Amino acid sequence: MTVVCVLYYTRTMTTRSSESSTDVERWFREHVARLWPAALGSLSLRRSPCVRAQCQACATGEQHASYVLYGRNRGRRFAVYVPDDLAADVRQAVENGRTLQALLAEAGRRYTEARKRERRARR
Repeated sequence: MTVVCVLYYTRTMTTRSSESSTDVERWFREHVARLWPAALGSLSLRRSPCVRAQCQACATGEQHASYVLYGRNRGRRFAVYVPDDLAADVRQAVENGRTLQALLAEAGRRYTEARKRERRARR
């Protein structure tokens, strides 16, 4: 939901022609302050068999459900087990991470436009 709101806001807003790079920094800091915790990757619920020979859940095909955070670090994929009671917190962190990515893209555009205006004004 947060990602949708930020994307809608950034797509529908008009950049003020008087916005300075300092204004962009202030805008970015205000929005980023609300985005902790943040994580990149995806949270998945996986089902897998266990190692016990006589497991009833595995015998019926139900298997065992567990959450895993998947991501990339320095080009390598990682997977981290997430206990059930932390899944909601990690899911929120992933959503915040996606929102942060959208904010970074918007901040980059706005900062560049502001710096170009500032450079033109000095000439």
